[in-house]
Amino acid sequence: MNAQESTFAAPSEPHVMQTYGRLPIALSHGEGCQVWDTAGRRYLDALSGIAVNTLGHNHPRLVAALRDQVGKLIHTSNYYHVPLQEQLAAKLCELSGLTNAFFCNSGLEANEAAIKIARKFGHDRGNTNPAIIVFEKAFHGRSLATLSATGNPKVQAGFGPLVPGFVRVPLNDLPALEAAIAQNPNVTAIFLETIQGEGGINPAHMQFLKDLRRLCDQHDLLLMLDEVQCGIGRTGKWFAHQWAGIQPDVMPLAKGLGSGVPIGSVVCGPRAAKVLGPGNHGTTFGGNPLAMRAGSETLAIMEADGLLENATQRGAELKAALEAGLAGVPGFVEVRGYGLMIGVQLDRPCGALLAQAAEEAQLLISVTADSVVRLLPALIVTREEVAEIAARLVPLIKRFLAAPAS
Repeated sequence: MNAQESTFAAPSEPHVMQTYGRLPIALSHGEGCQVWDTAGRRYLDALSGIAVNTLGHNHPRLVAALRDQVGKLIHTSNYYHVPLQEQLAAKLCELSGLTNAFFCNSGLEANEAAIKIARKFGHDRGNTNPAIIVFEKAFHGRSLATLSATGNPKVQAGFGPLVPGFVRVPLNDLPALEAAIAQNPNVTAIFLETIQGEGGINPAHMQFLKDLRRLCDQHDLLLMLDEVQCGIGRTGKWFAHQWAGIQPDVMPLAKGLGSGVPIGSVVCGPRAAKVLGPGNHGTTFGGNPLAMRAGSETLAIMEADGLLENATQRGAELKAALEAGLAGVPGFVEVRGYGLMIGVQLDRPCGALLAQAAEEAQLLISVTADSVVRLLPALIVTREEVAEIAARLVPLIKRFLAAPAS
């Protein structure tokens, strides 16, 4: 059954701008990794709001903390000190080994701030036309600057002229990267997702990350690692680059940091920590007390409940179950990813699986890069739920791949 044949009734939204291709579902409430729609149907959530609901839905400790904070202060402004900013910044620095943090509202804003840091880093060194090396298949956001850094012509179409100052190379291609540095003397930073999310769950190789760190040190460049989707424990480490044993100079974060409350951050190491000063950057909503409380509580709960280890174990179980269930199936290519950031690569476009999974298997998933089923369950997911995700998804993929092309 395809989306056009769905028995679901799409909610009417005549006054909402049609910028999303929505499924005909409206969710009403959730508990852990289960959610219910407004018609009472229950789904197993293997997407967690696109890697946002770190603690699942209705986590009792988080809910209590947010209720407490709402009764005190939601927003003040950055005219005043916000003690919870320092609390969360200190924790992020402790976990990352970096120096300081700027708080904003989203991954897009975090990446915009990173781009500004890279440009000012160049200007401060007398480079009046700084350039940033970015990568094919990258996705950094939909503002004009982050769209220009993104490596997807489909999302760029219709929004030219793009912002100049980006040099694009293939991911994991060290000779191409070295050539780009040699041919572009104005390069001031290297900017990439440690694991490409929208690009199809494509990890940067561990040796490639180590080589990036070496090249940035050698050429006085900033290493900027976008951990918006792959950070905050999703891969089983606090930050995905920690699997390579390196540290970036600039690290944008968002998504899972607030467990659903909008929050973004740029965490910087010593070489970038003082690039921005008063008047160089700012935000109205960023760093407000509610978002800071959400971030601090999320990290505290993750530590108390051992969610990094859970991500590692449950991710390995899910990957193994998918590989075993799909082994030898014509059209199945591979399962890749780390922890609970998993992509199932097929040999054909599979966007139809989004609606089929919801309607036929009561399973919430994502399809990205046309042919990759993306799984991003909450970090609280249980062994039983991981087994159930595989049990629902594998037959669905098999039927899809066996069906004649439409």
